[in-house]
Amino acid sequence: MGEELRTRARAAYPFFLSYRTRWIDNDQYGHLNNAVYYHLYDSVTNAFLIERAGLDPSSSPSIALVVSSFSHFFSPLSFPAVLNLGLRVTKLGSSSVTYEIAVFEEHVHTPSAVGGYTHVFVDRHTRKSTPIGPDARTALQALLPAPSKL
Repeated sequence: MGEELRTRARAAYPFFLSYRTRWIDNDQYGHLNNAVYYHLYDSVTNAFLIERAGLDPSSSPSIALVVSSFSHFFSPLSFPAVLNLGLRVTKLGSSSVTYEIAVFEEHVHTPSAVGGYTHVFVDRHTRKSTPIGPDARTALQALLPAPSKL
């Protein structure tokens, strides 16, 4: 699977968010700290959910909680790179969704890292699993690749 992810094209990701790295993103080895990648994954996913799926983190009746995550690193990145974060959905269930996020350096066609995670939608108050709402489901369906590409 790692080689397939390493060569994933930008066109496989229907939603993008740009991110300008910061000096503080670098670790003592001069490249982005591993924890920063999870910040990037969270940023692109939540930007999509807020902008396209109608999620309001402070008032929506349901919220999305991360239940698993992964990351594959292929080439180092560092400040002052500008990154393009690509987002797609690889699995959409009744109350959960699995995302794949590719981190591309601006003007580079292969990803430096590919990761992702699974969100489970839960009731804001009870934290019990709840079906993904119709607006969010419609938005998330737009991020699913054609079946032959999975």
